[in-house]
Amino acid sequence: MPEHLVITVGAGPSGLAAAGCLSHLSIPHTVLEREDCSASLWRKYTYDRLHLHLRKHVCELPHMPFPSDFPNYVPKNQFVQYMDDYASHFKIAPLFQRSVESASFDEVSKKWKVIARHGGSGEIEEHLGRFLVVASGETANPHVPKVEGLETFPGDVLHSTQYKNGKGFENKNVLVVGSGNSGMEIALDLANYGAKTSILIRSPVHILTREIMYWTGMLFKYVSFNTVDSLAVLLSKLVFGDLSKYGIRRPTEGGPFYMKVKHGQYPILDLGTCDKIKKGEIQVLPEGIECIKGNEVVLRNGKSYQFDAIVFCTGFKRSTNLWLKDDCLLNEDGFAKQSYPNHWKGKNGLYCVGLSGRGLYGAKVDAINVANDIKSLL
Repeated sequence: MPEHLVITVGAGPSGLAAAGCLSHLSIPHTVLEREDCSASLWRKYTYDRLHLHLRKHVCELPHMPFPSDFPNYVPKNQFVQYMDDYASHFKIAPLFQRSVESASFDEVSKKWKVIARHGGSGEIEEHLGRFLVVASGETANPHVPKVEGLETFPGDVLHSTQYKNGKGFENKNVLVVGSGNSGMEIALDLANYGAKTSILIRSPVHILTREIMYWTGMLFKYVSFNTVDSLAVLLSKLVFGDLSKYGIRRPTEGGPFYMKVKHGQYPILDLGTCDKIKKGEIQVLPEGIECIKGNEVVLRNGKSYQFDAIVFCTGFKRSTNLWLKDDCLLNEDGFAKQSYPNHWKGKNGLYCVGLSGRGLYGAKVDAINVANDIKSLL
């Protein structure tokens, strides 16, 4: 049974950030990753046109900035290259194809016992560690909701992780389910490739431009939270006008930053989708799906539409509740139980990185905190 000082689960951006911080402080560690590569979501399961939604200085990993010649909004291929360079710089060598099946704290040895299955051989491995860092990510397992009759649909059914680009969808009627940033951008990509695109937007959403997001975010240093939140709404109205006539409603509870903090709902950063909607090139459907009958999609308002393909941009579920034998640090949905900024530390040397709903910047801060705390205990 291999013994380690620190075991980190996950080799995505959060896991790499944790490993980089540990290496920076010369703390021995190992990383277990269920896929056959690091940063697998970015490398294998994202669409071609994806860029970081925020400027690069907000998204860099600890102790290594992006190259100065990278654009402000880094495309996925350059982000993958950056993560490879990060792993090389900090000599991070994950154990790949290790799917963790159980992680529990042994009261006798005072160590974490992690049981992992090797994806290649199927063999069971047991690892012992004094500290355990959960960095398996917010985007762990693709989620497609249960829809009555989906199995009768004769066309293509994809999750956003399977979508690459709009080639092959020209002149087809395509439904995009989900109005997060991925859904809005995939709808735009489909329309650009000539697909007859519809997007299902059930819930109210805040829509900002990249510039509004950046400049209002800068104002937090100088003015109150509520003032910045209200200004972002005002600027959005000036730029986009009244979107309700197109089927898009704004939340009335609060502005985009309030909704992010209160409900974990990211604002939409528009890259041209709204213009396509206004021009009639993308149709908004404001109701949920009641059922599917063949290629006919019936909405809850009774209206029905025929489609040739459906792309589900319906997010992810986390599986930590299935293998982590500790209910103090993470909730059933795999996010940190404690509120920011005390969310990253549990008991008995248990930590989490990147599970607070604060994106890459949050993962960076978590990783620094975790490594510093382990260093202080050593």
